[in-house]
Amino acid sequence: MEVVHKIGRRKTAVARVYVSEGTGNITVNKRNLNDYFSTATLQYKVKQPFTLTETEDNYDVKVNVYGGGITGQAEAVRLALSRAMCEINEENRGILKPEGLLTRDPRMVERKKFGQKKARKKFQFSKR
Repeated sequence: MEVVHKIGRRKTAVARVYVSEGTGNITVNKRNLNDYFSTATLQYKVKQPFTLTETEDNYDVKVNVYGGGITGQAEAVRLALSRAMCEINEENRGILKPEGLLTRDPRMVERKKFGQKKARKKFQFSKR
């Protein structure tokens, strides 16, 4: 099997994932997964595509991720891994799609408007 390259995005985070056959090592920005994503919730999100397809220790993963916050980055990696799993084996699509892992989340931060304090918050109104 050659190296599978996929991209995942979430908010302003972009993750490039390179999946190859191996023993289950996941490297994020040249650091171990547990070092980069410190909380168990974020580690679970990243490993979710492997857990659902029951291929935890079959592939080595190299990830380059930038932009956004730590949660957005973890979800960007999850999307990229899900796309890679579908390219490796088409049957994985039927497992991952009902869980919503192949859907790009379109929600972005709303822009700030001029004449306002934030996107929706206004300056205090004084009648008199």
